Amino acid sequence: MPGHQLAPDISGDDSTSHPDDPAGVLRAERDHLTASRAALRAMREHAQSLSADAAGDWVSQQVLQGLLDQRVAALADHPDTPLFFGRLDRAGDDDLPLTIHVGRRHVHDDHSRPLVIDWRAPVSRAFYQARPSDPMGVLRRRRFGFHGGELTAYEDEPLDQGATLQESRILTEEIERPRTGPMRDIVATIQPDQDEIVRAEVTQTVCVQGAPGTGKTAVGLHRAAYLLFTHREKLARSGVMIIGPNRAFLSYISSVLPALGEVKVDQTTVAGILGDHAAPEAPAVAALKGDARMAPVLRRALWLHISKPEEGLLLTRGVNRFRVPDHEVREIVASLRGTTRYGPGRAALAQRLAHAVLVRMEQRGESPDDRVQDAVARSKPVKQLIDQIWPRVTPQQVLFRLLSDGDFLAAAAAKSDLTPEECQRLLWAKPARSWKSARWSAADAALLDELADLIERTPTLGHVVVDEAQDLSAMQLRALGRRCRTGSATVLGDLAQGTTPWSARSWEEVLGHLGFAEGAVTELTLGFRVPREVLDFAARLLPSVAPTLAAPRSLRPGAGSLSLRRTADLDAGLAAAAREAAEREGSIGVIAADAATDAVAAVLAAAGLPHDLLGPDGVPEQRVSVIPASLAKGLEYDHVIVVEPADIAEAEERGLARLYVVLTRAVTSLTVLHTRDLPAELT
Repeated sequence: MPGHQLAPDISGDDSTSHPDDPAGVLRAERDHLTASRAALRAMREHAQSLSADAAGDWVSQQVLQGLLDQRVAALADHPDTPLFFGRLDRAGDDDLPLTIHVGRRHVHDDHSRPLVIDWRAPVSRAFYQARPSDPMGVLRRRRFGFHGGELTAYEDEPLDQGATLQESRILTEEIERPRTGPMRDIVATIQPDQDEIVRAEVTQTVCVQGAPGTGKTAVGLHRAAYLLFTHREKLARSGVMIIGPNRAFLSYISSVLPALGEVKVDQTTVAGILGDHAAPEAPAVAALKGDARMAPVLRRALWLHISKPEEGLLLTRGVNRFRVPDHEVREIVASLRGTTRYGPGRAALAQRLAHAVLVRMEQRGESPDDRVQDAVARSKPVKQLIDQIWPRVTPQQVLFRLLSDGDFLAAAAAKSDLTPEECQRLLWAKPARSWKSARWSAADAALLDELADLIERTPTLGHVVVDEAQDLSAMQLRALGRRCRTGSATVLGDLAQGTTPWSARSWEEVLGHLGFAEGAVTELTLGFRVPREVLDFAARLLPSVAPTLAAPRSLRPGAGSLSLRRTADLDAGLAAAAREAAEREGSIGVIAADAATDAVAAVLAAAGLPHDLLGPDGVPEQRVSVIPASLAKGLEYDHVIVVEPADIAEAEERGLARLYVVLTRAVTSLTVLHTRDLPAELT
């Protein structure tokens, strides 16, 4: 699309084209793209030519080779992904170039002249934030349209005083572009309110309440990429981790960070951190185990393993005998109890007892040094006494005793808010023979992690991004908070999409459990992906699932995007709807209640439609996917077919919230098939 007059360009990429010659401008920009790709190849070839042999020893060589490999991977060019997506023509009141092309990574030529500036660089912020009332030193912003990796169009926005920003057709088309496969980055379409979140300080914990289609997940991923760029050295040491709800979700988002040049970021699930325990358990029991009141119960349960010393310490060295009386041992134990973690407390007790012995040695005229104290601390009498009064325990031993011994549980819960009925609910009906043969549930995993941290300190990361955080229990949130207690977090979710019995009711509650009560909560209500007609239909459920939230809004009208079809023959209706969707461009998701997915897959197979049945760890390969309702969260499809909404709503306690999630997965069209009446909340 033709632009306005171009500003002078010192890069020379369109100096030969006339301002009123759109074809010439496109030709010049394509030449700049070609030159940029050639420069990126040269940068990668140079990185590949570097050798780690210059490092002194073998360990240093391995470390350096790993860094070089990461550099080579980060410089990979993706032919179908635009190398740059925008351009700024600047006023030139500083030492920076007058013309800047903004892209996914920095590219320079063999004279170190920048051809593409990384979108995360400070100067690039104007691409997202500049406006006529605050142009930020920019005269004109140019957006580029691409088809695959080919530059096909451009669009100029003058930012001088008095100019009026018009809706960008290129921006709209990029947002609405059909997709297949994994999530792609939104670096070319980040909105000003999203950019503020992305560029928040590394020390600040940010919580994003995001309605469907507002891009909260993409914002979180881009924030991780931004922090890695601006605080590379710090976060390279401490680490960044992305935590998603399941493996299918991680597979969906897996391409975003590598496309932004970040190839070394851990992506995992809560189960991946805490342990993939899956013993069946009643929802009421799981909810109770996830309650924050379990934290003091676990703490008392651990410290109850320390017994009152009934005898002192007797140590023989040669012909000398040194005695530390029982009352002094009790004083030492009392001074340590509760002031340190359980594991280090054992080591501190050994040193304190050894020090008491050394005092007696000095009283007899000896001059013991630190080596003598260490030898005494490791001596058999000291070890035996410590094992009696401060025994070595594992998290599994403590939790096994807590869940299988009613008297012990009652003692641990004596000062807590747990009622006798709740204690009885926690007890195993048929305990395993020992802690070694016990089968743990997903809720138990968070309790084991809490105990592990009480015994030994959990290592922390520099930054953690937690998606779908509204579905995590208080104890799970505490576990994640421990992973970034010396860093910060980006917390993402939607209270309306909470589908677990323990789903959060407020973000302040979530931040408190994470240990970041001072974190800032930001709300994104303007959607860019889900059509308005679809979003308004799904929002009918909000008064029932999240009455305190504002109704989401969509920029896309989406006329004709919603189709409600009541049918007497569900199988025939499903086959017909799937064939219709297959005739259109884009991905297709068929979502049904978990118990119905096998039957749905059989219908599609009988209709001759290739498809995948998505599992928790599945990576879809076909254009059509059959998705259990419980795995739909966070996923997105151009065309969604929802089968029998009433079955989804009735399948679980928070079924209406699950249905809200399911109905908001569509980017282009939503077809609702049903033989039963729709839930009353939708009518």
